[in-house]
Amino acid sequence: MNQYTDRRYVFAVAIILVGLIFMIRLFQIQVIDKSYEQYALSNAQSVRVIYPARGLIYDRNGKIMVYNKAAYDIMVTPRLVEPFDTTELCEILKISRESVRERLESARSYSSRVPSVFMKQVSYENAALLQEKMFQFPGLYVQTRTLREYTSPIASHALGYVGEVDQAILDSEPYYQLGDYIGVSGVEKAYEEYLKGQKGKNIFLKDVHNQTIESYQNGRLDVTVEVGKNLTSTLDMALQEYGEKLMSPYVGSVVALEPSTGEVLALVSAPTYSPDLLVGRSLGVEFGKLATDTLNPLFNRALMAQYPPGSTFKTIMALIGLQEKVISKRTEHHCYYGFYVGNIHTRCHLHETPLNLIEAIQNSCNTYFINVLKSTLQDVKFSNTAEAYNNWRNHLLSMGLTQPLGIELTNELDGNIPTPDYYNRIYGENHWNYLTIRSLAIGQGELLVTPLQMANMTATIANRGYYITPHLVREIEGEESIDESLQERHYTTIDTSCYGPIVDGMDLVVNGGKGSTARNARIKGITVCGKTGTAENPHGNDHSIFIAFAPKENPKIAIAVYVENQGFGTTYAAPIASLMIEKYLSGEVKRGWYENWVMQLIQPVAPARKKDSLVADTLQNNESDDGTEE
Repeated sequence: MNQYTDRRYVFAVAIILVGLIFMIRLFQIQVIDKSYEQYALSNAQSVRVIYPARGLIYDRNGKIMVYNKAAYDIMVTPRLVEPFDTTELCEILKISRESVRERLESARSYSSRVPSVFMKQVSYENAALLQEKMFQFPGLYVQTRTLREYTSPIASHALGYVGEVDQAILDSEPYYQLGDYIGVSGVEKAYEEYLKGQKGKNIFLKDVHNQTIESYQNGRLDVTVEVGKNLTSTLDMALQEYGEKLMSPYVGSVVALEPSTGEVLALVSAPTYSPDLLVGRSLGVEFGKLATDTLNPLFNRALMAQYPPGSTFKTIMALIGLQEKVISKRTEHHCYYGFYVGNIHTRCHLHETPLNLIEAIQNSCNTYFINVLKSTLQDVKFSNTAEAYNNWRNHLLSMGLTQPLGIELTNELDGNIPTPDYYNRIYGENHWNYLTIRSLAIGQGELLVTPLQMANMTATIANRGYYITPHLVREIEGEESIDESLQERHYTTIDTSCYGPIVDGMDLVVNGGKGSTARNARIKGITVCGKTGTAENPHGNDHSIFIAFAPKENPKIAIAVYVENQGFGTTYAAPIASLMIEKYLSGEVKRGWYENWVMQLIQPVAPARKKDSLVADTLQNNESDDGTEE
């Protein structure tokens, strides 16, 4: 009897223990562990991401440049896919059964639970038809997105383009998912954080047929979408369009700045391309075509091409000479068709002699500025040429002529101003002097600058001694101001008092009489100050250069024009700059005949070259280098 009683107690205890175990496990599953609840909910819920409209981009005058158009992607969540009528889906989307199978396999390889793109950018008609029959295709749904649209086919290098995220971005940026879009270049990339907005999320309950029946918890868990912020760029659409028109027959670039603010008014790289080519499903194909074009329209010459500054650099030589007090504006030098020392000869063109500083700028005298370099490097306050040269070079550093200036775009290159060590390695320490490097005095030799640096140099002269970092955005919606670093004045090592004679000389270059090298850049009623340049090119014809600002007092525009393989600066670059200045300051161009001449009477465009030859090679000093100006 006791034996059976003991057994009952054992069974009772066992039953109680098992019961407790089940109760504890149920408590853990239902109260503590939420994974099963989430699994159940995931089968009953539908989470739809709402993609924000990307911020719009306006020009400086409030004209819209970039806006959005609707696009429709077919999304798939592989774990929700059930057998469906493949034939009907193929008919709706105009794809093959094999394509359907490949797309589903690709989606599963990415994730079975996370939605991914089944088919990109289908037409509105196909998306609407599929939406009507969505109940037949469990696991698929239509996702509305936006693509970029442009009011004018201009400014592709400045605006940049938007493309699909790659694996590196997916790995590093949790915000983005497969199929998302991101700014790849230009302003689109630089201001991605502002333009992209924030995704929203709607959660719905589904029935057994995978159809949405109602909002989950009355939308309390939904996330509101935030559209991207609009940007006001610094570009002037009319000026940008006009600059691209003028440069369309040529290879080269134009950069125009507002001197007082550093705002980029126009950024032209020629040849260019329409930005709408790199939008939508055709992006990959069109990018491939542009990338293999022999003239390389994707190459942003305004920021990435490096050229000798040519005779435009004589303005800087004059500034340094005045600052170091080795010359004054009254200092004169004789020139008889060039500079001569023994068997060393650097040619110059015919002009009156002797010339003072202002006249030397007006006439672009090579001899004068080689003598300025001589006086600078033989200055008695320095112990040797290298020390004097380093002081000369530091003045150039303060003008932003070596390092990238810091524009928002990511592909800006620096310039090249050799260090003393460079010449020590070539000629030996203390075995070089002004004669060895005399080509630098006339903007040749190893000097290299980008068109953006040239325009900034011009703005510095217009401002009489300072520049503000060039930038492409002037206002961000909802933000009090742009980055403070884009508003700071950068003063050079040249005293403000030194700029007057250089400005007067640049005035005479355009508005003077005999000897002025850019009289064809005159504009009635506007005092243009400019300087011509011709850069020697070992690959073909010389390059045509012109820098200018206007008006002379309180300048509103500073510009640098670089036309490859077109010879003297006065022939092509100066007219282009003159027309653009007139367009910007007057609102219209009254010299239609001049515009037609620039567009029609041209030399043949430079022959196709490899990309690396677009960057000007370093020109070694030799006795035949003359840098002769027009």
